[in-house]
Amino acid sequence: MSISEATILLVDDHAVVREGYRSVLQKQPGLRVVAEASDGAEAYRLFKEAKPDLVIMDLSMREVGGIEAIRRIRQWDRNARILVFTMHENAGFAVQAIRAGAKGYVTKSSPPEVLVQAARDVLAGRVAVSPDISHELALGRLAGETSAADVLTAREFEVLQMLLAERTTDEIANALHLSPKTVANLHSIIKDKLGVGSDIELVRLALRQGLLSQPLPPA
Repeated sequence: MSISEATILLVDDHAVVREGYRSVLQKQPGLRVVAEASDGAEAYRLFKEAKPDLVIMDLSMREVGGIEAIRRIRQWDRNARILVFTMHENAGFAVQAIRAGAKGYVTKSSPPEVLVQAARDVLAGRVAVSPDISHELALGRLAGETSAADVLTAREFEVLQMLLAERTTDEIANALHLSPKTVANLHSIIKDKLGVGSDIELVRLALRQGLLSQPLPPA
């Protein structure tokens, strides 16, 4: 595969955002955006149709999120090259994205040239992580922290994100093609792994670890 012919699938639930980084990428020689998706399910469908050389994907999207989409795409094509481009500056999200099969992780606060270089690195078979996330990962290792990202599988982490977004068991089951019983079991496993006994404790832990930016409801 020649980088001079690289085709790209963009995945983000905001059309304005897609327009912005489509413009940035297509100004670069040899990078061509061939398809766009607004959620993870559409991304999976379009990936199979367009067979792009690179997927650039957000994580937080309506319906099926990025972690689950990465997992599905990599199950269908183990050689898929996926670069996450997201607002999440928490290293835990980077750990989970890479565990699910992404080959790069760049935050949206990064300069455009960082995204472009990361795209070229992933296309060349290298792992690419923006400097801010590299710094966070190093700090986490030095602190010896244990986080949700360390103990949860990619599927469990995706369910956690959907629970934090106040999605019901049935909604999660439908989005992830699971039975409600399986979702309930995963909910219990997540709380057990994180050492919490209730959903409000789960939310508080998520806030402490930077996994949730919403304020807590009053007690």
